[in-house]
Amino acid sequence: MKLPRSILLQVLSRSFLLQASWNYEQMQSLGLIYALTPAFRRYYTGAALLAAYRRHLEYFNTHPYLATTVIGAVLKLEEQVQQGIDPGFTVGEFKSAMVGPCAAMGDGFFWGAMRPAAAVVALLWAFHGSLWGPVLFIALFNLPHFWFRVQGLIKGYGGGVRVVSTLQRWHLSDLAIYLKQTLVVLLGFFAAVIAAKATDNLDAGGAWGLCVAPLVLGLCTLMRRRVSPLLVILASSLLLLGWFQLH
Repeated sequence: MKLPRSILLQVLSRSFLLQASWNYEQMQSLGLIYALTPAFRRYYTGAALLAAYRRHLEYFNTHPYLATTVIGAVLKLEEQVQQGIDPGFTVGEFKSAMVGPCAAMGDGFFWGAMRPAAAVVALLWAFHGSLWGPVLFIALFNLPHFWFRVQGLIKGYGGGVRVVSTLQRWHLSDLAIYLKQTLVVLLGFFAAVIAAKATDNLDAGGAWGLCVAPLVLGLCTLMRRRVSPLLVILASSLLLLGWFQLH
């Protein structure tokens, strides 16, 4: 029984409330069941529905932005069970194997890289007196994670256990490293702006300093894990010196 888009949309909307109810023993399990309910009501009825709820009333704790990848795959596995297909493992075993990696990748990318990078860009915008700084932060941070939520559910439900390959292709760990490297450069650039503003030395030459930023950011994006972080710090220092030279 393939789920219609309206049901998947309900599951997606409910996934935003994954953390609305917590408990110390099962963590996000109640939020997971709430998100799965629209689909489960099409899969099961009566005692079978209650049994499905009890099966998923177990420990579940992962990053909320990547939870839809697990939810989508769980729906596909439940659908395959209804069709008599044996994947070779239980749905609970699949969830247990997925929650840890999704939590680690999500924490590193969204909390450790995406959020501070969006904050620094918004601060740069707000520092020049624009009231759009908070709006820019909300957009820069929320639009990417909304994309991951939607794509996670689509890829998870469409591919089932193959969603693991999708997560690998996203390279979130590598993207987190690139963003953190870029963040170092942005902080150096922000320090230059503050210093120039504090000395009343911020004039038209600053526009030329901005031209240097994309070049440095592009070089840092090309850096791999094997490159020392000191090179990134050096790049931000050169940007800072270049700023003052242009003044």
